[in-house]
Amino acid sequence: MDLNLLGRHALICGASEGIGRAAAHELALLGADVTVLSRRADALRIVVEALPRRDGQRHHAVVADVSDIATLRVAIDGLVAERPVSILVNNTAGPPGGPAHTASPEAFTDTFNRHLLASHALVQASLPGMRAARWGRIVNVISTSVREPIPNLGVSNTIRGAVAAWAKTLSRELGANGITVNNVLPGYTETARLAQILNDRARASGQSEDAVAAAMRQTVPAARFARPDEIAAAIAFLCTPAAAYINGVSLAVDGGRMQSI
Repeated sequence: MDLNLLGRHALICGASEGIGRAAAHELALLGADVTVLSRRADALRIVVEALPRRDGQRHHAVVADVSDIATLRVAIDGLVAERPVSILVNNTAGPPGGPAHTASPEAFTDTFNRHLLASHALVQASLPGMRAARWGRIVNVISTSVREPIPNLGVSNTIRGAVAAWAKTLSRELGANGITVNNVLPGYTETARLAQILNDRARASGQSEDAVAAAMRQTVPAARFARPDEIAAAIAFLCTPAAAYINGVSLAVDGGRMQSI
């Protein structure tokens, strides 16, 4: 099985912690030169210093905020001018919880901008290099809510579904260029996002966070939450040569929690 990413340049968004940081580590282990992106410069420096290095690998950081798409595009245009991106991992923290029917229009548009339009800008900046090489991997980290909406995450459910449809469309448009576009759908994962969800549900229900977490684990056949590195392993595989014929899929990595086929 060909998992070798030596010579490939990977751009990982939301890489200061959680799934993004774990994905950066896994891709570096497979030989990729990794550029990590987030708005937290101090955290990114720590991430870059901890990344595995061999065979002359070079790792870098780009400080940018995906909510400012114009500035983000300038930063990424500068990056790809120095070296084309062959692997793009779109990964952005989810919006605050709450029902869809009480959400403001601004909550939807802000999330749409940060999740879909920012990812679209990153794809457009990366595509010239991928097309020239006739090789590219785009992986979007979204949510199982694209198949089964999650209670009290109305805005997230809505926008994540839009991102999945966008990605599926891109997969059909770009496949002939040797570029694959896939989604990874994490289940409950031990990240700051899960901590936020536990806190929100505990406050809404009057239960302790431990009780809420126990109830959530009972819905997972694996009987536990995922570790970030377990989600990252799926992301990394989809970026390898071995995954060249996997295109346009939304892969759930959820311990079997979803009940849909």
